[in-house]
Amino acid sequence: MASSSSTDSPSITIMVCINEALTDDELRSVLAKLESQRDKEAFGLVCKRWLHLQSTERKRLSARAGPHMLRKMAARFYRVLELDLSQSISRSFYPGVTDSDLRVIADGFKCLRLLNLHNCKGISDAGVVFIGSGLPSLQSLDVSYCRKLTDKGLSAVAQGCADLRGLYLAGCRFVTDGLLRALSKNCYHLEELGLQGCTNITDAGLTDLVNGCQQIKVLDINKCSNIGDSGVSSVSMACSSSLKTLKLLDCYKISDESILSLARFCKNLETLVIGGCRDISDASIKLLAVSCKSNLKNLRMDWCLNISDSSLCCILAQCRNLEVLNIGCCEEVTDVAFQGLNGGGDIELSLKFLKVSNCPKVTVAGIAMVLDKCETLEYLDVRSCPHITKAGCEEGGLRFPERCKVNFTGSLAEPEVLLCE
Repeated sequence: MASSSSTDSPSITIMVCINEALTDDELRSVLAKLESQRDKEAFGLVCKRWLHLQSTERKRLSARAGPHMLRKMAARFYRVLELDLSQSISRSFYPGVTDSDLRVIADGFKCLRLLNLHNCKGISDAGVVFIGSGLPSLQSLDVSYCRKLTDKGLSAVAQGCADLRGLYLAGCRFVTDGLLRALSKNCYHLEELGLQGCTNITDAGLTDLVNGCQQIKVLDINKCSNIGDSGVSSVSMACSSSLKTLKLLDCYKISDESILSLARFCKNLETLVIGGCRDISDASIKLLAVSCKSNLKNLRMDWCLNISDSSLCCILAQCRNLEVLNIGCCEEVTDVAFQGLNGGGDIELSLKFLKVSNCPKVTVAGIAMVLDKCETLEYLDVRSCPHITKAGCEEGGLRFPERCKVNFTGSLAEPEVLLCE
């Protein structure tokens, strides 16, 4: 609204429509300054023009829709960068997205960078091929637990999506080394690869993978039972500067050779999961602790039955930035592992989550040593430790940090960071 007046004439009020005064770019600038999604939705309610601008500027979208609705969404939100069509476990009876839906997505959402199809059981290679041919800008694809998928469809993605940075295939049991070769030949920028439970993957496949993909930061090969030392060593050497997270849960062929390779090459390692790798011993763990002492934050080595006090004492002394430690079911660990904390006056632990469940030789005295050097603890799991009870801790005068939750009996849910899956 604007007004003008003159001494010679009466005041005149001129009404100006905001849609005539502001350009699309100026309205987009207004929209960009709105922080909450609620305010952005309110922006779109002003008129059809503002709704159109709000739709075209939307970057993320989550939906449950069939082909007809997907076409409408693609026409309205054609500049969306992230599309989440994943299915929750509670809706496991419903197949979710189908192959025909994937064709609509590939034709209509050409700007997609991220596509989440987690647990969409209805899709097959025929649909995934459309993703490879229609979404060349795709950088992240999650098809975990889409159990019909094989190398055929996923290789088409590798060939068509050369800028792929993240690929998540947990539970895709038909995936083999052939896919890893396709990734190596086409996806040189791959940074995160999830292969949990892909039991057909072998050491040869990992070696082929890192011939071309040498920027991998996160590699999840939990429960890949055919992976052994040669595959892990290949990854360690090829991705030495980039690798930050390696998950090897229940890879029973892994031994000290893999840990020694990580200690030698991967100084930037932040998360290591070796739970259930029963051939790993103190010797390699101590070298790893020294090598990765500045960066290691999360170490899971439950059920590593050869681990004892000497390696744990080294970890606590060296890895000052360690926040998560899981030594559940390490039956040889005793209070001696924590005695080194008393000897160093400058030792201050950064631990937030500690799991010592099923460690029968650890007592209240050992926990007291930890608490004396750790004010940051948020979760402590002492289930099935016969010498550690709530009454015993109270009798011993243990003072837990104010935020710390202690799981004595299993009544507390485990924090997600301890699951590492």
